[in-house]
Amino acid sequence: MRDTVENRGMTFVLAPDSFKESMTAKEVCIAMEKGLRKIYPTAGYIHVPMADGGEGTVQSLVDASGGSLHQQEVSGPLGQTVTAQYGILGDGTTAAIEMASASGIHLVTKEARDPLRTTTYGTGELIRACLDLGIRKIIIGIGGSATNDGGTGMAEALGAKFLNAQGQPLARGGGALDQLAQIDVSGLDERLKEVEFIVACDVTNPLCGEHGASRVFGPQKGATPEMVEQLDANLSHYADVVKLQLCKDIRDVPGAGAAGGLGAGLLIFTQAVLRKGIEIVIEYTELREKLVAADVVFTGEGGIDFQTKFGKTPYGVARAAKEAGKPVIALAGFVGEGIDTLYAEGIDAIFGIVPGAADLERLLREGPENVERTTENIARVLKLGLLS
Repeated sequence: MRDTVENRGMTFVLAPDSFKESMTAKEVCIAMEKGLRKIYPTAGYIHVPMADGGEGTVQSLVDASGGSLHQQEVSGPLGQTVTAQYGILGDGTTAAIEMASASGIHLVTKEARDPLRTTTYGTGELIRACLDLGIRKIIIGIGGSATNDGGTGMAEALGAKFLNAQGQPLARGGGALDQLAQIDVSGLDERLKEVEFIVACDVTNPLCGEHGASRVFGPQKGATPEMVEQLDANLSHYADVVKLQLCKDIRDVPGAGAAGGLGAGLLIFTQAVLRKGIEIVIEYTELREKLVAADVVFTGEGGIDFQTKFGKTPYGVARAAKEAGKPVIALAGFVGEGIDTLYAEGIDAIFGIVPGAADLERLLREGPENVERTTENIARVLKLGLLS
């Protein structure tokens, strides 16, 4: 390492996720560079703000592509007006949406959670806003939902009608789907046929059954055991009607149960493909291409533990870097159990940024300072050649 440092300039690729409630991924990149630059003032620094398809994905894709953020008033999970956000990437033809921005569980108080009534209608309104801008491709993350409506609310906002035996529109939410007799797609927005949907989906749950949307995710959205049974039966009926009338069998498709069945709804009513979130972000940030120039890669997120290898950002970055033969150093606010399993996946070292005991509010506030200090110390070790 010492010869490398002295004879040519170093290049660092900085590819962290956000540190939740403390820093965006872009802010983490900036803090990392500040620390490293104290030791390597003439090095090259390539910022690649990352995400895994969940919270922060829109921000990361916008930051990485030089795009822009937009706000839109839409219907929240219980029909209340909320201000949601979407991004237009730097190419001007691709949009990024997080369904949680419009239909997320954080928009409903714990006491008010009711998956019989919550709706994805606002997510459909976000999609419509993108269509109005002439967008040709939509990347949509579907984690963190408050809903269990099979994506019917989303489809309704885009022109579909869900009718009972008397030809009347159903009430929104998963609780009314047992009354579904007819799906009318004659008014579905024609522009959907021309738009590619790439769905960030990191679960493989089917729509119905033991591992389906209602049984696995319903309780955290406020469903009682009785409600779980009702919701599962309703989604099963919905799947039957879809198969009979629209000739699409989505009941057992892996990922159809994501976000209370929004995965299924997107497969039914749009030109959608489901992909792992981190894979989407790696592609659209062009991380692999940027890794070619790297001498050392830095990644990280708020917490790293045994769960990180199940599709989290540091794991995805490490796998891509390992393919390119690049060393990876990860930073985290919290370092949990089971990190030893990550060393075989491409992460060479993991460092916690917390300097000592402190209250959470202070640690969140001082996140950038702690990242900067930690990366400076790592750079000092790199300079010594101890990690060569």
